[in-house]
Amino acid sequence: MRKFNPERIAVEYRNGVTATEPVISRKHTLTHSDFTGELFLTIGTEVAWDKVNIDLRDEVIGEWKVNGNCLYYNVYLFIDNKEHDLKAAISRNEIFRRELPLALTAIRYGDRFLFDLYPTLDQVVIIVNFMSTYPQLFKQECWGTFSNFSL
Repeated sequence: MRKFNPERIAVEYRNGVTATEPVISRKHTLTHSDFTGELFLTIGTEVAWDKVNIDLRDEVIGEWKVNGNCLYYNVYLFIDNKEHDLKAAISRNEIFRRELPLALTAIRYGDRFLFDLYPTLDQVVIIVNFMSTYPQLFKQECWGTFSNFSL
């Protein structure tokens, strides 16, 4: 895993979202450049599909969710690519798992003003959904809390 560099992340707010509001309905779309290593975090009330490379599908999508009185953070990773090749999917799964701590750190840092205003968000459970057509790769896992991914 590469080390997170705060100087290499660009943050964009959309759809009436500010640096501190709202929490519920807030969605993160994290993409990157393979050439520069720069990260791009788009924060809005919708997923930034215009930022997603439909051929690569290597983005990290996250959103705050509520179940009863419980707040949690849901992450979606799309393991399969357009080839629908098991060997490629296994490799992508390994890459996502290796790079996910960097991605969660980038989301936490990129939305740090929200976390500063609502420090209890650092204790919210992160649920990661590994989305795949292959049953052995289709998984849902708890990845701790954002307190594990703060600088």
